[in-house]
Amino acid sequence: MRYLKRLRARADERGMTTSEYAVGTVGACTVGGAIYSIATSDWFNDFLKNVFEKGVELLPFM
Repeated sequence: MRYLKRLRARADERGMTTSEYAVGTVGACTVGGAIYSIATSDWFNDFLKNVFEKGVELLPFM
């Protein structure tokens, strides 16, 4: 009897997993697009270049 109750409860939520995956996919694509637009900007490229140049200056064997 308990098994049937659990089975019925699960059957009511079958469609939720598909919508959750869809929302997760859209969210991941949005975050990926934002990261891509930041990473391809001139500001970010200059920032990375400066970080690596300063990092090389801090190395003791250079």
